[in-house]
Amino acid sequence: MKHIRVIGGGLAGPEAALQAASRNCKVSLYEMRPHRSTEAHQTSDFAELVCSNSLKSESENSAPWLLKQEMRQAGSFLLADADATAVPAGHALAVDRVAFSARVAARLEAHPNITIHREEVLSLDPEAADLTILATGPLTSAPLTEALQAITGSDHLAFYDSISPIVDASSIDMDKVYFAARWDRGSADYINCPFTKEEYDAFIDALTSAEYVESKEWEKLQYFEGCLPIEETARRGRDTLRFGPMKPAGLTNPKTGRWPYAAVQLRCENLRADSYNLVGFQNHLKFGEQARILRMIPGLEHATFLRYGQIHRNTYIHAPSLLTETLQLRARPNLLIAGQLSGVEGYTESIASGMLAGIFAAQLAQGETPVAAPRLTAHGSLMHYITHAEKKLFQPANITFDLLPPLEDELRKTIRDKKERHRIQCDRALAAWHEWLPALVPAMA
Repeated sequence: MKHIRVIGGGLAGPEAALQAASRNCKVSLYEMRPHRSTEAHQTSDFAELVCSNSLKSESENSAPWLLKQEMRQAGSFLLADADATAVPAGHALAVDRVAFSARVAARLEAHPNITIHREEVLSLDPEAADLTILATGPLTSAPLTEALQAITGSDHLAFYDSISPIVDASSIDMDKVYFAARWDRGSADYINCPFTKEEYDAFIDALTSAEYVESKEWEKLQYFEGCLPIEETARRGRDTLRFGPMKPAGLTNPKTGRWPYAAVQLRCENLRADSYNLVGFQNHLKFGEQARILRMIPGLEHATFLRYGQIHRNTYIHAPSLLTETLQLRARPNLLIAGQLSGVEGYTESIASGMLAGIFAAQLAQGETPVAAPRLTAHGSLMHYITHAEKKLFQPANITFDLLPPLEDELRKTIRDKKERHRIQCDRALAAWHEWLPALVPAMA
C-alpha cells in the first residue's frame, strides 16, 4: 500500500488525513506553522478558523444544510467536532474556535496511523510514487506555489479575501442593542445594533471617505463577490449595505416594535460568549480608521476591538483546466488538490473537499479506482462545478442550489414554490448519496 502525504493543517488537510488514516492508510501530515506563519493566521493550531466562526445555515433543505447532512452521513470528523463545539447562532452552525481546533488536534495526535510533521514543505517531486494531498489553502507559500506551477504549467488566479472584526462583549452598550434572530427563525442569539436613517447616512459618509490600506503596485485587487469589503460594497450605492450585511428586514426591535432603518449583527465567537464578530463586516481600512468608524455603530461607541478587519491574498488553481472530479491533477494523478486551493470557497466546502480527497487517496492507495460523488448530490455538484466551469469566468464557489441539477421542466412548471423545489432537490441528493456511500464503508477501519 502506498504512503499518503498530506500538506496543510487548515481544514481540508486534517479532514483528509483522518479519512485516509481511518481506512488503514499510513499518513504523514505536514504543517509549516509555527516555524512559518501567514498574513492571516494568528495561531499555529490545526483547523484555525481565520475569518468568521460560522459554518453557515442549518435550516432544513437549504444548500449548506444539504452539504453538511451528506458530510455527517459520510462520517466527516471535523464536522463532528464542529457540532460538538457549537455556540448559539440561531439557524447557523457556529463554533467556539479554540475548542474546535483543540478537538481536531487531539484527534490527529491520537490516531496511530497519522504522523505529524511541523515543518515547511518546499517542493513537490513530480516523479514521486507516493500519493500527495495538497491542502495548503489560499495562502500557499511561494515555494509550493512555484512547485505547483511547474507541475501544472499554468498560472494561478488570485482574489482577495477579508477578515471581520471581533469585539469584546463586555464593551458593548447593551442598552442600545437587542437580541433577535431574523424573522424569529431559531433562537435569538445575534446581537443587533439598530441604526436610524441619520445614523446610517453618517456611517456611510464616513465609510466611503475613509482611508484604506493601499495595495502594492503589482497587486491587482480581484475580490471574491461573496466576501466584499464593506467599503467596497458601500461604494456601489448608498443603500447597498442595507440590502446586504446591514439588512434590517425581519429584525424587529422589541423597544419599538418595528424594524430599524439598518442594522449590524454581532455573532457569538465562543462558548463563554465573551467576544462577538461583526457579521459580514470584513474590510480593508486602516486600523485607526476602523477604530473611529466602527465606533459609530450604535452600541459600539466604547467598544474594545480584539481584532480589526483585514484583507489577504487568496490563491487557487484553475480547476476546470487542471482537476478531475476525484480531485486528481490530470497531469499527475497521484497529486490531489483539496480545500480552497482547489477552487471551493468556505469552511464547510473546504472540509467537504478534504473529506473526498482523503477517501479518494485511500482508494488509490489500496489499488482501487475512485468514483466521483454523484452529480445529484451537493458534493458531486460542487466538484462538477469546479472542474467544468466556464474557463474564462471561473471563480471559487460556495455550495448553492444553482450548482445542483435543476428539476425537470414539467416539475418546474407544476411546482411554483421555491422551497418545495429545494426540498425535492435535497431528497434526490440524499437518495443518490445513500446509494454511493456503501462503496466507501468497507474500507473503513
